[in-house]
Amino acid sequence: MSKPIVAVVGRPNVGKSTLFNVLAGRKISIVKDTPGVTRDRIYADVNWLDKSFTLIDTGGIEPDSKDIILSQMREQAQIAIDTADVIMFITDVRQGLVDADAKVADMLRRSSKPVILVVNKVDNFEKFMPDVYEFYNLGIGDPVPISAESQLGIGDLLDEVISHFPEGSADEEEDERPKIAIVGKPNVGKSSIINKLTGDQRVIVSDIAGTTRDAIDTDVKFNGKEYVFIDTAGLRRKNKIKEELERYSIIRTVSAVERADVVIIVIDATEGVTEQDAKIAGIAHERGKGIIVAVNKWDAIEKNDKTMNEHTKKIKDVLSFMPYAEILFVSAVTGQRLNKIYELIDEIIDSRTMRVQTGVLNEILTEAVAMQQPPTDKGKRLKLYYITQVAVGPPTFVIFVNDKKLMHFSYTRYIENRIRDTFGFRGTALHFIIRERKEKDA
Repeated sequence: MSKPIVAVVGRPNVGKSTLFNVLAGRKISIVKDTPGVTRDRIYADVNWLDKSFTLIDTGGIEPDSKDIILSQMREQAQIAIDTADVIMFITDVRQGLVDADAKVADMLRRSSKPVILVVNKVDNFEKFMPDVYEFYNLGIGDPVPISAESQLGIGDLLDEVISHFPEGSADEEEDERPKIAIVGKPNVGKSSIINKLTGDQRVIVSDIAGTTRDAIDTDVKFNGKEYVFIDTAGLRRKNKIKEELERYSIIRTVSAVERADVVIIVIDATEGVTEQDAKIAGIAHERGKGIIVAVNKWDAIEKNDKTMNEHTKKIKDVLSFMPYAEILFVSAVTGQRLNKIYELIDEIIDSRTMRVQTGVLNEILTEAVAMQQPPTDKGKRLKLYYITQVAVGPPTFVIFVNDKKLMHFSYTRYIENRIRDTFGFRGTALHFIIRERKEKDA
């Protein structure tokens, strides 16, 4: 089952980014005393007790502002509200209860989502508690006092957050049909590709927003197999979210990618691969999904015998962190190569669920070490004792070594390439966990 999504929402300058950084455990958001500094939503994976969730940081909401940045932030937060399982509404005890908080509270109350009212900057509980009680007037439950800066009350807040998570649904667990998310920037043709892929073969149409997710699922049968397409193009929400604001909807991408087995990243051939494409691809890569890069509008490109190779090289350069991604040049207009997508999905699903015997893995490891000596540092050489596969979806391997610090990323990549040479693992990330083991134990 996919991770719950928790959105951090509130007016500018109430400490959302500070709280986000504390919970994420690393400094990700820009923290600056200027309202509206956090523009783009930023996400991180958070663990508390035995629960994990995706935390989304949003820009501030200013309900009455005509200022373009603040109005965009309002739209951005609205997307967070629509998609999150739980919303943390951050207020500021020092500023006190202001009119804008009441307007935001109205927005949140209408969402019918669990809302946790967080009163930040309570650095001294005895001193500020009378001011915290004022926030009961918002009518959205008990305020939770915290200080993000001093890290006070964070445990109580997280306990409250996870208490609202939906119970694991057995139905969702049992649904073994491949789930495919189609993601990408606005106007690259996601909608057209979804329509082509699902249009002719659509048998069961369940265009109902999921119970805990905003993305729309479409069930499709192709060559006797069933697939679930997760539609992030927002085709049925054009009236609600302005086209130019879709660049802010990374939360929808995170949500859809989280649930998917395979992610199709749609790139505009006429524009080439961009930094924003790389950001979107990074979300899928970090979460270990199967990846297809669909270069759309290929019919609009003037071609010679080198064109495809040149485009492939540029894509691989920009997306160098995921060399395993499958690249397909397609046209939603003409339908060119779109039928190959189903074939690729099947191959990638097979790769994601492939298990390799421990004995075979260790033969590959021994041969790899013999061909390229492990690195040394200050006279100490890395020793690789043993490798075993511990999980699938994505395939995950544990390598036991004498010293983790010596296991440089480039040598891990080298071992990964040797495994791929033997087994392929088309279109899927491979995860490696490096563990230390004393020499006598090994």
